[in-house]
Amino acid sequence: MTLFTMLLVISAERLFKLGEHWQLDHRMEVLFRRIRHFSPLRTLLMMGAVMGGVFLLLRSLHGLFFNVPLLVVWILLGVLCIGAGKVRLHYHAYLKAASRDDAHARGAMASELTLIHGVPPECNEREFLRELQNALLWINFRYYLAPLFWFVVGGMWGPVLLMGYAFLRAWQSWLARYLTPHERLQSGIDAILHVLDWLPVRLFGVVYALIGHGEKALPGWFASLGDRHTSQYQVLTRLAQFSLAREPHTDKIETPKAAVSMAKKTTFAVVVIVALLTIYGALV
Repeated sequence: MTLFTMLLVISAERLFKLGEHWQLDHRMEVLFRRIRHFSPLRTLLMMGAVMGGVFLLLRSLHGLFFNVPLLVVWILLGVLCIGAGKVRLHYHAYLKAASRDDAHARGAMASELTLIHGVPPECNEREFLRELQNALLWINFRYYLAPLFWFVVGGMWGPVLLMGYAFLRAWQSWLARYLTPHERLQSGIDAILHVLDWLPVRLFGVVYALIGHGEKALPGWFASLGDRHTSQYQVLTRLAQFSLAREPHTDKIETPKAAVSMAKKTTFAVVVIVALLTIYGALV
């Protein structure tokens, strides 16, 4: 059921999921607005409550009507948690603004895309485009690759892990968009996600190393295995940039397109690998 749900969710997301209506980040805003105190313990308790609710829902539906309601819930949770939704609209709006040479609109959309890690002040155009590439690669990881990882490794309880990760992602985005850096630090969200992202970053980092053109990517990946302190954002984007080294870094349209193209290739490769492993496991 995991493979079928994954393929169906990805197909639906690519074809129909535009805007924020079918995105967990938007649905959680009602809860996030009520929170006035921040701590790592509170963040973990909120995540635990969400995961517990999903677990009880799945348990209550297990075995009912040939598991058809259970499959429907799996699909709905996958659609809510996997996919960039509104962020993808920001990307297309950026490309339109760049093609019109609308500096104001281009800057506004770039700020949306680099919301989590930002752009260093006073950077030149080349450095700006590189950071935009990194942001797009990280968005692909956060909204596609990492959710797929937790969904697959969770097995029959994959939706529980998926929901927990997607909740943390939504919480981090909310804090970055509406609250202060101090409140975000108090919540402990970055430290929690740093731990959770360690393994999936290494797994998908090696995919970037293998499908790209960077001869330095694979040695860089081996070096990252013993690195527990560098942010996962830097580890993943550094590996991807090794593979993007031969792509243009000066064109305001082609530079982000190169990152998105590589991100799509990586996602496709991951889906194929999961499908082959699932089919092999079923046959053996």
